[in-house]
Amino acid sequence: MKDRCGLSVAVKAALFASVFCAGCAGVSAQTLADAGSQATTVTQTLVIEPDQGLTPIYNLIKSAKSSIDMTMYELVDTQASGLLCTAAESGIAVRVILDQNLEKSNNTAAYTQLKGCGVSVVWAWTKYAATHQKTITIDGTTSAVMTLNLTSRYYSTTRDFAVIENDAADVAAIESTFNADFKSQTITPPVGDDLVWSPTVSKTDLVNLINGAKGSLLIENEEMSYSTIVTALENAAKRGVKVTVCMTNDDNDYESEFEALTKAGVKISTYPDTTTGFYVHAKVIVADYGTSTAKAFVGSENFSSASLTENRELGLVTTNATILTQLNTTLSADYAGGTPWTKS
Repeated sequence: MKDRCGLSVAVKAALFASVFCAGCAGVSAQTLADAGSQATTVTQTLVIEPDQGLTPIYNLIKSAKSSIDMTMYELVDTQASGLLCTAAESGIAVRVILDQNLEKSNNTAAYTQLKGCGVSVVWAWTKYAATHQKTITIDGTTSAVMTLNLTSRYYSTTRDFAVIENDAADVAAIESTFNADFKSQTITPPVGDDLVWSPTVSKTDLVNLINGAKGSLLIENEEMSYSTIVTALENAAKRGVKVTVCMTNDDNDYESEFEALTKAGVKISTYPDTTTGFYVHAKVIVADYGTSTAKAFVGSENFSSASLTENRELGLVTTNATILTQLNTTLSADYAGGTPWTKS
């Protein structure tokens, strides 16, 4: 976690090391300065789907030098599977966790292929209602935290995002949790600097993010059934926060929630659920964009009871200015392109 000065665990460790070793023989000031600079350079990059295509994700997989660890709810992408096999066949240690509680039939082909090419692939622990997490970690140094599954038939029409980051505390937390999940062992996932895990902290973290908004909330999600989230959004609108929601309207499944939200002052824009149309699969909250306290959540968590209290899920909260602008621009355009929801 970050301390009150905003320093991450990794940064503080580097500063401690530089002080501790300042008098060490054979360690130059320049070496210490270089090490400190490297330790403090944390980058986050947003991938926007379907706009950018999967090339950034494929390139991330291909960049691996020593290891790839992937947790994936649904893997039905022969190119991605092939890249994992190529990596394993070249000597890279590749480990994959695939959901079986809900997606075993869809994942079986990839499981069989990966097993046959030397990838260490396991079925996810049945302790969770579903392993809905979507992450890829490369060489123990870089992780992609994603809203998207690696399911190629959805790529061209589905709104999704991924954040690729090298925050050392986050990556270490993702890896330690992966190691436990890979062996079906109990763990309370470390939160690193800004991670949001289900089923441990996501409900509290997301409600706190909504409750903390002062001026605006811009939201995309696939589901809207969790009453605690719905109530938090209603209360935000009632206290004067501008709340806008963009979703795919799947057979008006959330009519009662939409009605309650609109009565409270929430603006909702929807897209029809068709096989060829634009589908909002993203799970994003942008709070107070344009202010000094702006932040955003991006991750795998839907606004449902299962997602927040029963599944293995992962998201993160970011204050990266570039990512905030990209999310605000994309979500605002999606909202404007949809149809305002009204009770039928």
